[in-house]
Amino acid sequence: MTASPPSEALVVLFGATAGALGAKLGSDERELILLVWQVVDLHSKKVGTLHKCLVKADNLELADPCQEVTGLTPEGLSKAEPLDRVLLQFSQLVSNDLKTLGKSSYTFCTDGQLLIRQVIHPEASKKNLLLSDCFYSFYDLRKEFHESCPNSAPVKDQTIQSMAEYIGYGIDETEEDFGVWQVKAMVAIIFSMFPGSCVANHLFTAPETVKYNYETGPCSKSETVDRETVIRARGLPWQSSDQDIARFFKGLNIAKGGVALCLNAQGRRNGEALVRFVNSEQRDLALERHKHHMGSRYIEVYKATGEEFLKIAGGTSNEVAQFLSKENQVIIRMRGLPFTATPEDVLGFLGPECPVTGEKEGLLFVKYPDGRPTGDAFVLFACEEFAQNALKKHKEILGKRYIELFRSTAAEVQQVLNRYMSTPLIPTLPTPIIPVIPPPYTIAAGSARDCVRLRGLPYTAGIDDILEFMGDATGDIKPHGVHMVLNQQGRLSGDAFIQMKSSDRAYLVAQKCHKKMMKDRYVEVFQCSGEEMNFVLMGGTLNRSGLSPPPCKLPCLSPPGYAAFQTAAAVIPADATLYQSQALLPQTRTQQASAAAAAAAAAAVASPAVAYYPTQAAQLYMNYTAYYPSPPVSPTTVGYIAAPQAAVAAAASASHTPMLTQPGALVRMQGLPYNAGMKEILSFFQGYQLHADAILPLYNFSGQPSGEALVTFPSLDSARKAVAERSGCLLGSHCVELCLV
Repeated sequence: MTASPPSEALVVLFGATAGALGAKLGSDERELILLVWQVVDLHSKKVGTLHKCLVKADNLELADPCQEVTGLTPEGLSKAEPLDRVLLQFSQLVSNDLKTLGKSSYTFCTDGQLLIRQVIHPEASKKNLLLSDCFYSFYDLRKEFHESCPNSAPVKDQTIQSMAEYIGYGIDETEEDFGVWQVKAMVAIIFSMFPGSCVANHLFTAPETVKYNYETGPCSKSETVDRETVIRARGLPWQSSDQDIARFFKGLNIAKGGVALCLNAQGRRNGEALVRFVNSEQRDLALERHKHHMGSRYIEVYKATGEEFLKIAGGTSNEVAQFLSKENQVIIRMRGLPFTATPEDVLGFLGPECPVTGEKEGLLFVKYPDGRPTGDAFVLFACEEFAQNALKKHKEILGKRYIELFRSTAAEVQQVLNRYMSTPLIPTLPTPIIPVIPPPYTIAAGSARDCVRLRGLPYTAGIDDILEFMGDATGDIKPHGVHMVLNQQGRLSGDAFIQMKSSDRAYLVAQKCHKKMMKDRYVEVFQCSGEEMNFVLMGGTLNRSGLSPPPCKLPCLSPPGYAAFQTAAAVIPADATLYQSQALLPQTRTQQASAAAAAAAAAAVASPAVAYYPTQAAQLYMNYTAYYPSPPVSPTTVGYIAAPQAAVAAAASASHTPMLTQPGALVRMQGLPYNAGMKEILSFFQGYQLHADAILPLYNFSGQPSGEALVTFPSLDSARKAVAERSGCLLGSHCVELCLV
């Protein structure tokens, strides 16, 4: 039997759970405990037997309102059959009734959307029950009745009682069991809508449908996405795929390619996803699943906008569109590939047991705009079996690197390509090269009032928020002219400085944006000069009383490793492009000392002294004055800016803390607790004879610990041994991953 409209019969279906009833049915994730149904012949107006069946839930505890309204008890439910057997019994009884009426096909008719979409489908999915085709098509009696009787109450306000009253059908709830009187009333309402009735002439021809499977696909930035169709899901397990998320929302219709997994600053999934539904009604039903469970974790569900979805999932690349045009393919992401890896290398790594769709055509290597590889790639497989075989190769070695493999999505493909291919200001490190410093960019330090100061920013505000706040005036910002100011703890202070192209532009911005709202705070905007800006960036204060010099020479510009500009000639790289610092390359102590001395001498002759935080000399130099926020970087490479060579060497020499003084091999640590210090890391490598100066913690673009570190081992053999023995071990409660760099 299949549900294929127009149907010969309707099965009027009503149900209840152990929790909320009515408009909140299914919102509390409680199990089904009652099904009542009756077959209706659409042509002869005959009906089959009315059936009432209890369902034994795994949790027999009933909510008080449910117990009071339904009259059911845990003792009575304990004698019932579980859901899988009830569904089998249901199918047999419906089949018998149809034969009696001389019919062969049917479609459900329910009181609204909730029983099918919010109760039966989610519960069957959690219990791994396979529902028959009939559960994927149904008529919403409320919508059908309103279409038949437009003068009745709006659909959202309809109830069985209100529809019955509209047609003059009397209900006596005291004479019938709960569920029975509802089905009888629904049958009477349906009869009133048949052709030739006194109320209306209505044909049941356009049923509601439930999608069998989630369809993947690309999304273009040129698409229009209704802001009332998108939600944000938070708290997802990091390994969740788009299919897992679709299963969480089982019963609701997600738009094609409508699951977009969000990535953090390191290019990893952050436990959030944006989900786009086919209409606002489905979105509203999705919001009712707030704090429902995925495994042992509850998922938060909030409203989101179409703009947010397009920002994550929308793309413009023809290459990506062509790659994703092969529908019904399983996508696997490979991370950590050697930069020299070829398509043949990847196909050989995967082997004949997991053939790639179209071989080379089923591979998409992620590259920078200049063609350099990032170490990431996406692979298409024709079926789940091939994908599972590929996932078994997780952390196997290709060349000298272990490869991470995990499920991916079309939206993630688009998101990763967007971030790398949109000319990122801060790409990831290639293989070690000698740095080339581009023409310098000079921070203004004169008396011309061509800068503005923003004061009172929300502490969560980033450069994106500032650009949106300034509106059309962003076109008048100088390249690399946005400066976020940190406090002494290295956190955002609520202040920022913007370098404009002229004093006139700075004046107009101050007039236009002063006391304009950003998020829930109003922001003060003042015109100022480059000299005043530099005083504040170096630790001084600027207020109505004038300038107060910095109490010390330590800078306040984010992050702590940033240079303090003490003269007008202080410079930073024009592009916030990453350079592989030679300090990260294995050197002997003698070589390093001589290099530091030579660099210090050259710096003293060629340029003014540049002050660094003394205690931060072992960190990497970061330029935070990028015009746009830096994109996330691949976890398999070091996503931080190395200092110009002379500056790093001079700072290291001056502070007597040489960087990575041991020759040997570098190992990267990922997944460190954010409070992990040198002592904890050394204890983690107990027995490997490491010293504190062999450990280099890495920091993110807010100056906070990133959960990663670089460790120099005395030899390549000891580094490989550490990776083999300690990767995957716990440091505190965190599982730490190790890989050779």
